[in-house]
Amino acid sequence: MEISDLLIFQAVVRHGGITRAAKQLNRVQSNVTVRIRKLEDSLGVLLFLREGKRLRLSSAGRILLDYTEQILGLAEQARSAIHETRPFGILRLGTMESTAAARLPRPLCEYHERYPEVSIELRTGSPREQLALVLLGELDAALVAEPVHDDRLNALAIFEEELVIVGGAAHPAIAVPQDVDPRTALVFHPGCPYRARLEGWFARSGTPIGRMIELTSYHAMLGCAAAGMGIAMMPLSVIRTYTERSRLSIHPISDPDFSSARTLFVWRKAMQRPAIERFAEVLLKHSGAAEA
Repeated sequence: MEISDLLIFQAVVRHGGITRAAKQLNRVQSNVTVRIRKLEDSLGVLLFLREGKRLRLSSAGRILLDYTEQILGLAEQARSAIHETRPFGILRLGTMESTAAARLPRPLCEYHERYPEVSIELRTGSPREQLALVLLGELDAALVAEPVHDDRLNALAIFEEELVIVGGAAHPAIAVPQDVDPRTALVFHPGCPYRARLEGWFARSGTPIGRMIELTSYHAMLGCAAAGMGIAMMPLSVIRTYTERSRLSIHPISDPDFSSARTLFVWRKAMQRPAIERFAEVLLKHSGAAEA
């Protein structure tokens, strides 16, 4: 079993089949097919279940994929330790929408000034999606809301977000869910950690949410809140970026289980790249929590 075999195996998994992997690797399809079959023969197991032209990972394939990510990560570390004095190349970074809007502009600017040889690719999504992509190797690192429970990942606390309830400027004070009128919640997709906290805040008081409106951006959410369409739970840092804050009312949350959330910087333990480590340093500088 050679490193090149594992690279081909990883590419087939990552790109969903022989054809796309061959194109990405700049190889002919027959070569990729032969290498996969030789790898299976050397291991004595089927790595893929073949369903017509579709390939699906077998149980043995899933096990090998985990080890492949670790082995290739260690190989990358070895190359970096020998050759790399400064970060370079591509840093594929995942983040939540709220973090990208309120927290990342300054760190990204400083990182670019320090390490212009690094090109950052930014991808937003839910924490669940981001963690899955980091584990698959499609992202190098990600900023996600806690909790994170996976022994394959490093997790570094970066930002402590104060969560608040936001509504229209004319909305009376909100201390408990019963004070919300109309009982309409402005939310993201079900994977959003702040939506989960808002639902938990209502559920703990035994108060049902009358209606939920799903939106795709914080700007839209704040605009709807300002128009009196409903309330939302979000980090105070996001509201500070909104230019029409006078049209909003901001209500602190007294329950400590819902009033704050930490944002973690996560990456695979097998991916100790200088580009990742230097980005973590810049994030900590801007978090105001370097002691973490």
